[in-house]
Parts: sequence; structure tokens; C-alpha cells
Amino acid sequence: MRFLKQLSFTLCLIFVSPVQAITTDELIMIRSSQSFPETMAVLQEAIKKQGYKLSRVQRVDIGLTQMGYKTDKYRVVFFGKTEEIHHLTKNYPSLIPYLPLKIAIFAEGDETILVSSNPLSFKELYPDAQLSPLFENWSKDITKIFDFVQFPD
Repeated sequence: MRFLKQLSFTLCLIFVSPVQAITTDELIMIRSSQSFPETMAVLQEAIKKQGYKLSRVQRVDIGLTQMGYKTDKYRVVFFGKTEEIHHLTKNYPSLIPYLPLKIAIFAEGDETILVSSNPLSFKELYPDAQLSPLFENWSKDITKIFDFVQFPD
């Protein structure tokens, strides 16, 4: 079953069009026709517009380059709502590894790809009824962020 999920996701990566967001049980992904720097700028604007605070942008390409990959455009963007994160880390410390929320952004040729874990998948790990609406909101917000990246006007 896991193999089929991975295969379907790989096929989605290959065939996703610039105006189509792909959402699976585990991932949310878009492909943008904008350059990496333009997409990064719009992504940061979209995160703020959705009410989140940008925590940090981490370069991942240094490690990839050391392993022989040729990329200088691979980042992970961390973001969240400060009060929400404080509340969750205090009351649900097992959620700490998933906080703040993350979006990976990387260049592939002339396009830029954005990928995030789908927070709805956290429901399986954390069946607490009080967390379910939060995971649903996060998933909707990430989808809105991705929509804004694709259609910033």
C-alpha cells in the first residue's frame, strides 16, 4: 500500500501543471512557473497574509551539494503563530517535532516546487478531538498560501 502511495505521488510530481495543486493524504504540493527568487518572495508574503509569522528560512542545498547534487536553490521555510505554538508545546509536547509548520521550496529547471506535509495526516497520530479542527485549519491555510503563490494578483 505504501508503495502505491509513493508511486502515485511521484506521478503527481511529474504531471502536475503550473496551475494545479496536488493534495494527498500526506502532502500538499504545487509547481510554479515563476523563478525561485520570485516564488520565495511571494511565498513569504502569502505566509504573512494568512496570519502566520515567518520563523526562519533554512538552506538545505549545502548538504545536498556535499553529497554531489547540483542545486543552490533548496530551502525550508518555517512559520507559525507564536501563541498557538506556545500553547501546543505546553499542552501537547509530543507535537514539538512538527512545529513550527514547514514548506520546502526548491528549483527544478525553470520552475519552482513547493511541498508541505498535509496537517490532516496528523489526525492519525493525534486523535484528540480538540486538535482535529486545528489540523484542518492548518491544511486549509497551507492550501490558501499555495493558491496565493500560484495566483498572487
